[in-house]
Amino acid sequence: MAPLNARIYSVPLAFILMVHCCWSVCVEVDSDTEAELQTNMKLTCISCTKREETETDTIVEWSYVDADGKDTLIYKYDKEPQELEGPFHGRLLWNGSKDLQDVSIFILNVTFNDSGLYRCRVTRYFNYKMHRPCITAVKDVQLTVHEDVLEDFVSYISQILMYVVLISFTGWLVIEMIYCYRRILRSEKAARDKASRTYLAIPSENTDHCTLLVED
Repeated sequence: MAPLNARIYSVPLAFILMVHCCWSVCVEVDSDTEAELQTNMKLTCISCTKREETETDTIVEWSYVDADGKDTLIYKYDKEPQELEGPFHGRLLWNGSKDLQDVSIFILNVTFNDSGLYRCRVTRYFNYKMHRPCITAVKDVQLTVHEDVLEDFVSYISQILMYVVLISFTGWLVIEMIYCYRRILRSEKAARDKASRTYLAIPSENTDHCTLLVED
């Protein structure tokens, strides 16, 4: 009985441990790098940390790096989202998670000028009793904005050409079928005419003559 009870109690314990492990899962994925003009683009930044009892203070900084390598701060999260003044003011939206492992942002109504390098910097301060160490993770996102109208136009033209080819091929098949059908009819008619001429050309001497005898 004791081993059975041990097995019974071990099942919920294993389930609790498994659920706890699942809750602790954090997967770091790369951000999309292609954006369509005048749409909303998500810049993904995920920085996983172990779930510990130690409290942490997290500061998130998003910056734009121009062609000269100048790093300009455009968005900040320090206990609450803080949109900064600059060319992106009014077009940035916080999209992070409550545990601050996902610290992504949205760019609203992207333009061609939004193409470039974006840098996500995550700094975590661990609140121990005797000291307050910190770690910093940096992730870069190279964004390219393109106009999808041209691609749609090319796709539209390709579809039209495909339909034209299909219709042309179907028309050619119909014409070939009509031509073959008429050719068969002409062949059959010629065969019937030839048979008729052959029958009419039979010599008269080869025919049987019947003589009617009249008796007085």
